[in-house]
Amino acid sequence: NKSTRVIVQGITGREAGFHSRNMLNYGTQIVAGVTPGKGGSWVLDEKVPVFDTMQMAVEATEANTSILFVPAHQATDALYEAADSGVELVICVTDGIPVQDVVKVNAYMKTKGVRLLGPNCPGIINPGEQMVGVYSADCVIPGRIGVVSRSSTISYMTMDRMKSVGLGVSSCVGIGGDLICGTTFTDILEMFEVDPY
Repeated sequence: NKSTRVIVQGITGREAGFHSRNMLNYGTQIVAGVTPGKGGSWVLDEKVPVFDTMQMAVEATEANTSILFVPAHQATDALYEAADSGVELVICVTDGIPVQDVVKVNAYMKTKGVRLLGPNCPGIINPGEQMVGVYSADCVIPGRIGVVSRSSTISYMTMDRMKSVGLGVSSCVGIGGDLICGTTFTDILEMFEVDPY
């Protein structure tokens, strides 16, 4: 929601920069980026500071969410770093992470009380609030229906079809298309059950 404070891991990369700009334009509070070796710089028209580590970024910004746009061979280390930083939610867009690494990271995050969404997921969009991910904002309108999907394409198509008949979405959560996901359909449906919206 509007109080979510986001760190983008890998923010200086091409894909991360593109999607971060879209998130900012949607109203998402991106409070920092992390790219080792690029600390002290600024990105996205000098609006977002870059830090060398997640720990430094969280301490400086009090962020509570991280989204990863890092290559698969660096993602496992980035996920562990996010888990240790103090954020509550980690969204992993990256695909191709070895299954055994995802199993270990997910178990570790649970011991830390951190929720992992993904890997290989489009993120979350709460229409009219915030978007943390790779959604197209014009495919959805605000409403009271929750959407959860493993497939980013199917979630876009579902929301676009709903929009065409005047049905809006409270939250759309992409849990990821890989074999192992940090958050399951059951987890999201249980959250939707207690969601007042």
